[in-house]
Amino acid sequence: MKVTAQSRYALRILLDVALYGGAEPRSIREIAASQAISEKFISRIVVPLRRAGLLESIRGGRGGLRLARMPDRITMLDVVQAIDGPVSLLACLTKPHVCPKQGRCAAADAWSRVNEGFVETLRSIRLSDVVERHRRRTLGDPDGPEYSI
Repeated sequence: MKVTAQSRYALRILLDVALYGGAEPRSIREIAASQAISEKFISRIVVPLRRAGLLESIRGGRGGLRLARMPDRITMLDVVQAIDGPVSLLACLTKPHVCPKQGRCAAADAWSRVNEGFVETLRSIRLSDVVERHRRRTLGDPDGPEYSI
């Protein structure tokens, strides 16, 4: 499993909304300008984030996007699963029919443990942690760091 660029951008979008949205919704245009991501690309990423209950859309002249949950209730696992689906380093871990050695493979147990560690790490990092790290790194630097992870 590879974490896609869409998942990385999804985290940037959520971070932007958490940092600058506050009580007011954040427009796609504002996010695009702030993050140097095209509005069209953001619009495509927002759909699964809304479906997963991470973002909500507010209609109207003062509409835009805002977090559907508090930043400490959104994990990186939520973000990756919303965009890329279930986390599985190997297809055989989630689709038993792919491998004829299913159930007899000692390596699968080892890979399963690695996968569980990866999932647990994603689950342990919250959007609020990323927001706090951003604030510490940009203290005194108005342009701030890159959001790449």
